[in-house]
Amino acid sequence: MLPVMTNRPYTSKQMGDACEMLVAAEMTLAGVPAIKVPDNWPGYDVIAQPQGDCAPQRISVKSRTFKRGGDTFVVYKVTDHFDWLAIVLLPGEGVPDRRIYIVPRAFADANARRDKPTSKTAAERYWRQDEVPTLLAAFKNNYRLSPVGVDD
Repeated sequence: MLPVMTNRPYTSKQMGDACEMLVAAEMTLAGVPAIKVPDNWPGYDVIAQPQGDCAPQRISVKSRTFKRGGDTFVVYKVTDHFDWLAIVLLPGEGVPDRRIYIVPRAFADANARRDKPTSKTAAERYWRQDEVPTLLAAFKNNYRLSPVGVDD
């Protein structure tokens, strides 16, 4: 199967890897040492160690190039094993800056959209990616893993 051509200078795999490394780097620089786990690690992409007696935290990273409209989503499965969901929105369609939201799993599970229990996608939780900046605003740049988000 040939790769899908885009006008980006990188593949989707390269974008995903870069965003995982970006999340780990930003967290480390904020005082929460973190590292990308090996590819195909089940359930999460980054492991972080908050200060104090806290257990290591598992972070699933989802990345998208920003696009307006209702046809692009940030999706995870309820069966994935992670403690935090990091959403990286890259510049696109009138949004010149990169945005990162790091959301506690409990908040994500309680607030994400879901389909009917009888649907084929019942195990998926999702947000329209153009709604992420509004719905998850409290968790923008939440590199220190605050369960209530950050104050800007």
